[in-house]
Amino acid sequence: MTNQIRPQPGIMDIALYEGGAAHVAGVSDAIKLSSNENPFGPSDKAREAYARAVHKLHRYPSTDHAALRRAIGEVHGLDPAQIICGVGSDEIIGLLCNAYAGRGDEVLFTEHGFLMYRIYAQAAGATPVSVAERDRTTDVDALLAACSKRTKLVFIANPNNPTGTMIGLPEIRRLADGLPPQAILVLDGAYAEYVEGYDGGAKLATERGNVFMTRTFSKIYGLGGLRIGWGYGPKPIVDVLNRVRGPFNLSTSQLETAEAAVRDQEHVQRCREENARMRAWLAEALAEHGVPSDTSTANFILARFADEAEAQACDAYLQSQGLIVRRVAGYGLPQCLRITVGDEASCRRVAHAVGQFKGQTR
Repeated sequence: MTNQIRPQPGIMDIALYEGGAAHVAGVSDAIKLSSNENPFGPSDKAREAYARAVHKLHRYPSTDHAALRRAIGEVHGLDPAQIICGVGSDEIIGLLCNAYAGRGDEVLFTEHGFLMYRIYAQAAGATPVSVAERDRTTDVDALLAACSKRTKLVFIANPNNPTGTMIGLPEIRRLADGLPPQAILVLDGAYAEYVEGYDGGAKLATERGNVFMTRTFSKIYGLGGLRIGWGYGPKPIVDVLNRVRGPFNLSTSQLETAEAAVRDQEHVQRCREENARMRAWLAEALAEHGVPSDTSTANFILARFADEAEAQACDAYLQSQGLIVRRVAGYGLPQCLRITVGDEASCRRVAHAVGQFKGQTR
């Protein structure tokens, strides 16, 4: 390879994304609480659909995703023509950056926001702009102050990952109202289903020409291994994204499994209720051990320790007990550990282990 073969400027400045750890050396039955996965997995109906899809592996999938878009539209009361499907919501985020941001443009996101916002902005040649949060919560005033004539996209995850905090719809509307005319507000709703009665910003995306919503099947639907997501917003934006989307970006197994999953809202409700129950229990149990956290609206808790050294020491102790959580120094939170809300046994085990660790350090 010669020195004349080079990537586009800025590509080598991208820090590689590191997912949550899945293994502990020497431990065969470790409990993974590092990737915000649904401990109950997909619904039985989704599993059955996936099994049936094996008979169609020799056929190309649909290019327009019509059946899945129709199912999403029926369940959420949305126009299927304003829905686009992708390889997780990550792909939709990437399409937005590629289609609307480039050299000389800026992409805004909050300081503890999803790392892929920065990565996709850099890949598109745009300038990523991190905006300060207030007490680990999206600060609308700070975002509006950071906007300029170069701003093309503003990403906020609501609820946010990895903080678990969220802002209300009046604040989101105020943000949309205050954006410069060339900017799109993207509401990342990967964890929206964990909030009872929250539409992820769908109503606002229906009413406004500058608001777009992304969602995923990887979290509450338990389909992280299949990588399916979708976006919803103004028809002109969807039309633009479809022009840069690969025609066969989703397989038949992905499409049919996701369709069965979204139609099984009883499973979603059961998972939401159980997550809320154990999330409250885990937060209280950690607090009793001297480990505070903000009120989480997602399926994880951001546990705060005295400093980075204590967080790393606790993580090492948890690993020694076969428990895998997520360090979040890469998100600007070195003193924290993000702990997925697992099933009851997992929650009790991790809370007990944190208590043992804190007892040793007193």
